[in-house]
Amino acid sequence: MVLVLRSCTALVLLAMARAMSMTLAGERVIRNDDPLIYYHGRWDTSPGTWWAGSGFKLNVQNLTSLTLNLGNHTTSPLVSIGVSLDYGSFFTVNVSVGENTIPLNPLESGLVTIQKKNTVVRINAEEWQDNRVNLESIVLNSGADLLPYTPSKLAFQFIGDSLSAGQYLPQGVDQAWPFLTSENFKAEHVVVAQPGAALTDIVSYGNEHGMSYQFFRTEDTGYFYTTDHNYTTPWDFKRDVPAPDVVVIHIGANDSGQNVPADEFVQNYLNFLAHLRKIYVVQPILLFTPWGWPQPDGSISYYYQGKYEEILSLWRSFGDDNTYLVNTTGWVSLEDVFPDNLHPTVAGHEKIAGLFETWLKDFGIEPQESWATT
Repeated sequence: MVLVLRSCTALVLLAMARAMSMTLAGERVIRNDDPLIYYHGRWDTSPGTWWAGSGFKLNVQNLTSLTLNLGNHTTSPLVSIGVSLDYGSFFTVNVSVGENTIPLNPLESGLVTIQKKNTVVRINAEEWQDNRVNLESIVLNSGADLLPYTPSKLAFQFIGDSLSAGQYLPQGVDQAWPFLTSENFKAEHVVVAQPGAALTDIVSYGNEHGMSYQFFRTEDTGYFYTTDHNYTTPWDFKRDVPAPDVVVIHIGANDSGQNVPADEFVQNYLNFLAHLRKIYVVQPILLFTPWGWPQPDGSISYYYQGKYEEILSLWRSFGDDNTYLVNTTGWVSLEDVFPDNLHPTVAGHEKIAGLFETWLKDFGIEPQESWATT
């Protein structure tokens, strides 16, 4: 019965999709409201992306060309997007308002792909700022057909600041530890992370709000600096499909940087967890301790020492036994960070991802054997 229902659903989606597409000069034009476009991350109604990593996935039969038509809400003069073909490595394409041809030739992208009837295309905004992709339509070659994309059975939600958003990395969030962990586990994921943002709802390093406010909004902090969308809207968490199986939080560096008192930080974190638990009722919530700021003399400068353990202890005393501490002490050393800003390098993020993946396996979460759509 389940197989029959899934087959019927796929047929209905295909019928709706064909009704929403049209052929123009031998090409297939896909409207942005086509149900076979698998959106992920935070999108507004235009539709346009917010937050690094937001994007969409396509499963296309007989694909030989792909063009994105982008609207006026797209970052000017350009926005960097990550593109992956058939789960290969992501490569960067700079796009702008108007028509944008996405390279599919393996020689152009530096990939080696095997010719097959269907191609999985994954596209996302790489950066934590200048990251708005206003999708108007998608143009495919004549003879191409959009098929349903089946998401992975495993999904992560990451919440954080610059240490999770991929700040200072050449490919932004696509090289950050949350993204790498999800890729290696063949999992869907959403990264809601903002450089400079505190957890506490205060102005911090260019952010008008803290993550205790901004996480529950569609828009990232960039809204404050735009002229065409200088407001926020509540995020509808029912749009996160599938809902995450695991919630991961790594935050607090900017609270410390803004001199938020330790006891106040603890209370703000507890309040944040209470709000999250109303949304993520059954999911395990993982709290990262700081890996700290490595110093030239080999020492590590930690913030809020002992307070994350206190947060967990207090939270569990309220009856929540499905929240856990990920102790990252010793995960990062001076050789893993950029010397001028102490943020992890590409190799540093890879190291963090590897250590977290080991932690997850010990916890009982295993990678998927294969992607659900192939």
